Amino acid sequence: MLKYLCLGSGSSGNCYLLSADGITILIDAGIGIRTLKRHLQSFGFLLKEVHGVLVTHDHADHIKSVGKLAAEYGIPVYATEAVHGGISRNYCVSPRLDEAYRRYVEKDVSFEIGPFHITAFDVPHDSTDCVGYRIEVGGIRFCLVTDVGHVTERIRDEVRLANYLVLESNHDVEMLMSGPYPAHLKGRISGPTGHLSNGEAGELLASCSGPELRHVWLCHLSEENNHPELARKTVDSILRSYGIVAGADFQLDVLRRVVPSEVYDLH
Repeated sequence: MLKYLCLGSGSSGNCYLLSADGITILIDAGIGIRTLKRHLQSFGFLLKEVHGVLVTHDHADHIKSVGKLAAEYGIPVYATEAVHGGISRNYCVSPRLDEAYRRYVEKDVSFEIGPFHITAFDVPHDSTDCVGYRIEVGGIRFCLVTDVGHVTERIRDEVRLANYLVLESNHDVEMLMSGPYPAHLKGRISGPTGHLSNGEAGELLASCSGPELRHVWLCHLSEENNHPELARKTVDSILRSYGIVAGADFQLDVLRRVVPSEVYDLH
């Protein structure tokens, strides 16, 4: 059985956990090490049992603790060569990630950590580089796609394949455009290398979800430009316009920014 837990999702820090057959991996490590350790222990997980961290990209809210995880716990960090370069330049990573703990990932080249069969794929975002991950174990396909500037055909293909999907639903367009952010930041967020809106997430799900999809979690919600219930209602409304009913065709949940989710058993 595959266990899944979100430990944080949003600009304050992102971290997701998958565990199967006694092997645990993290996707991103953007929350403080003390908070991460406390959350893990509260759910019965230990940092010494983590076998690797998969990094999507080199923004601070995704990599804050990778240096400490490697230095203090000997946990290897998996990322593309470009992302590793970005990590080495990022001021927030302390201590610096030692070369001994760097593992280099190539997009579309699968690799394994214990029972996990992992494939990274390209995601458009204004970081040094950015990937999503498809993770397969025991016939289950889990996919995480976050920090998405625009939806590509490759992303559509991955959504079609997924049994379980973590998908960015960052902002409500009206809240963003009428809010206090300066024009350049609004343009960055809504641009082709920014973040996915609630509406775009809903349209992606409506057009690409199939009978294999069992559960979707909306992630990386903006504190200033979104609200969990608004994200859920927007996506739900778009799905219904296509004849898809969340809760019947597949489960739909919204991840909290700083409060961990429950532990989900995926099978």
